[in-house]
Amino acid sequence: MQKIDINPNQMSGFGNAFSSSIGKKFIMGITGLFLVLFLIVHCFINALIFFNDGGLTFNIGAHFMASNWIIRAGEIVLFVGLLAHIFQALRLTLQNQKARPVKYAVNAGEANSKWYSRSMGLLGTLLLIFLIVHLSNFWVVSRFTGIPTVDANGHEDLYAVMALTFQNIWIVILYTLAMISLCYHLLHGFASAFQTLGWNHSKYNGIIKSVGVWYSILISLLFAAMPIAVYAGLIH
Repeated sequence: MQKIDINPNQMSGFGNAFSSSIGKKFIMGITGLFLVLFLIVHCFINALIFFNDGGLTFNIGAHFMASNWIIRAGEIVLFVGLLAHIFQALRLTLQNQKARPVKYAVNAGEANSKWYSRSMGLLGTLLLIFLIVHLSNFWVVSRFTGIPTVDANGHEDLYAVMALTFQNIWIVILYTLAMISLCYHLLHGFASAFQTLGWNHSKYNGIIKSVGVWYSILISLLFAAMPIAVYAGLIH
């Protein structure tokens, strides 16, 4: 049997590839695109409240998400990806601060990049605060503590929890502000992920940018419209 030698330098090189600046950005790009796909599914399910049927259709979608083993397994992958995204974002932010401890005497600002491109750390922090509140309001209730009421179809009435939560004007304001942050976060992150992963090309960059802009605006508007519509009594 042929002996296979493992070169320690190769192993360390592999580890360094992911701990380097490029490796960190690669992880950010992969996890970012995964979260982009998740937002599409999450937004579609939540948008079922616009059927305005007392939450029956929404509860069917919520029941499917809670009972499908593929979705439940995907939640684990989602949380791992989300934590990796947050962790790498923090590492990159700290790394950039250490690399430039003294700010430039002259800041070109918009000449070099958009303000939201330079504020990804702040926008991400706002989204993290929102995420904690959002998970405590809905995910923890639906997965752990349980929902005490059921709808006419016999499904747990998560819509009733949503309707009650969005009667709080401060929660509605928080969600709206968070969706504004999400929009700007996506405006930078969508195209940046493709560039980081090397999936960009001069022929398609314009398309990627346009898709990213429309995606960022529509997803954020839909998410923001839900609490506003419930609070305003437009959905019953």
